[in-house]
Amino acid sequence: SQVQSETGGGSVESGGSLRLSCITSGYTHCLGWFRQGPGQEREGVAGIDVNGEKVYADDVQGRFIISIDNAKDTLYLEMSSLKPEDTAMYSCAAGANDGYCLWESVYNYWGQGTQVTVSS
Repeated sequence: SQVQSETGGGSVESGGSLRLSCITSGYTHCLGWFRQGPGQEREGVAGIDVNGEKVYADDVQGRFIISIDNAKDTLYLEMSSLKPEDTAMYSCAAGANDGYCLWESVYNYWGQGTQVTVSS
C-alpha cells in the first residue's frame, strides 16, 4: 500500500466546500482521511474498507463524503457545509492492519497532508 500527496486543500469561508484527493494503491483493509487541528491530536475523519463500507466521525457525518475511484487509484473526501472548527491539516492514509477504519493503528502509510482553513 502506498499513498501520494494530497491535493485540494485551501481556504474557504464558513459554509463552503472543498474536495480533497490523494492517489493510493494496493491497500488491503482501509483507506482513510485524518486531520490534525492547531494544538489538537490527530483524529480520524472518514474511512472506507475494501468492501466499500464507509465510516465517519460524528462531527462530519452528513457533511463529508469519502469515496474511491479504483480505476484512478484515487481517494476523495468531499467536504461541504464547512465550519471554522474543520480547520486542520488533512492527511490520507492506507492500512492493512485489523481494526476500525477510523483508528490510526490500522494505517501503515500516510500522505504529507494538505491544509484546510475555514474562516467565519
